[in-house]
Amino acid sequence: MIAPELASGTPAPTLGRVDHADPLLPIELLELELSLDGYDGKSDFCETVRVASAKAGGEMLFDLPAEGLMDDCKRIAVLRIPSSSEQMRVVLAVLDHSGTEIRMEAPDPATAHLVRFADAFVKVLERF
Repeated sequence: MIAPELASGTPAPTLGRVDHADPLLPIELLELELSLDGYDGKSDFCETVRVASAKAGGEMLFDLPAEGLMDDCKRIAVLRIPSSSEQMRVVLAVLDHSGTEIRMEAPDPATAHLVRFADAFVKVLERF
């Protein structure tokens, strides 16, 4: 399932950090970001994100080094979380360059290829 904004050729919105004032922000995403807010930099990034995403009703698909993909971060975890439209939404959990903070970001045109890869990844997993 390709995100509608990618299928239509319209670039994904550049939301950057999650906007807590947005009334359409899914409660699961807010819960996810709040649960990651206390990250101390000592715990395992992948395990922390995996547990937090499961508690929010989502799943962590994969993580990868962020070098060359995003500025000021070490790693990117690609997650699927429920959205208000009953479908899963791809979001990114980003570990900052110092390794002490995790922030949530929506995919933007520079990371849209991660959404396409995530969609392909899910299709492969669903086959087995």
